[in-house]
Amino acid sequence: MIIGLLTAIAASVCYGTGSVLQAVGSRKSARQEAAKAAGSAVTEHGGPSLSSTAKAAVTWEFMVGTVLDFIGFGLGALAARMLPLFLSQTVISANLVITAVLSTKLLNIRLTRPEWASIGVVCSALVLLATAAGPEGSGHTPIDTHWWLLVASVVIIGGGTLIVRLLGGRAAILAGLLSGLGFGALGVGVRVLNGLDPFHLPSLLGDPALYAILVAGIGGMYLHTVALQIGSVNGATAALVVGETVVPGILGVLWLGDSSRPGFAWMAILGFVVAVAGAVAVAWFGEPEAAPGAAGADQEGQRGPEDRKAEPSPEAGADPASGTEDESGSGRPAALLDRPRV
Repeated sequence: MIIGLLTAIAASVCYGTGSVLQAVGSRKSARQEAAKAAGSAVTEHGGPSLSSTAKAAVTWEFMVGTVLDFIGFGLGALAARMLPLFLSQTVISANLVITAVLSTKLLNIRLTRPEWASIGVVCSALVLLATAAGPEGSGHTPIDTHWWLLVASVVIIGGGTLIVRLLGGRAAILAGLLSGLGFGALGVGVRVLNGLDPFHLPSLLGDPALYAILVAGIGGMYLHTVALQIGSVNGATAALVVGETVVPGILGVLWLGDSSRPGFAWMAILGFVVAVAGAVAVAWFGEPEAAPGAAGADQEGQRGPEDRKAEPSPEAGADPASGTEDESGSGRPAALLDRPRV
């Protein structure tokens, strides 16, 4: 239990640190592009140009952040096999907290009192969860259920992609929720995957859960990116946190045999609910308020390029050192640059 908990915490730290480093690299690239030629770093729609994105990806900060993401993925997968899913998924989701705290140092962001209070709530809830968590279930399930997991992953990602295309900017919250469900399916798939212990390559390659992991992971990243581009950052991030923690936690208890310590079920439930609520609050309070007269995050994606050129938002013209906006062009506040999680 202790080793699994430390592994989940390490995964959360890797994800949170990687997010901040990627933001630093993106900001450095954006400043360099802006110094060379005004306007060349963005497209006519206000998004990052291919050139600026490529240059951001080759900064040492961005590359180190990406490496940390991969390390975090591996540690998160390991934690999902060593801990009850309601604990591992929640701890990994706490990378929002790591990102927010590190942003105060590396991105010069000032956290508000509600943000600090939300961080304290998450940390307290994680203590409750760790205290109440019992042994994880075996993870051994009939192969039919692995096929159902693959089917569910395809439906979530494929259906989500179709719905987002039909609804456009109105689908931001739904896309965030579906991306969270995708990451949750990834965590469940890692837990039930055959051929790992002991390692047996034919069993691994023949397990539908492996392909569910690939579909859910890649599709979840895509839907998350889309959600952040078309709508409210705080709403999409909050929906993702709910999707990737609540459903896997329930499946872990009902399907995989995860449990709490005898007599501590109430503490596990309380810690889980409070942790999810705290993570949602960190996401919610982390989005900067729009200046008076400026378009909100939801409206920005609906404005034409002429409107954006005529009425630049205060954040877009802010000094990069202020840390108000992520200059990678994603529109995500730097304090919420969480990466896809297991």
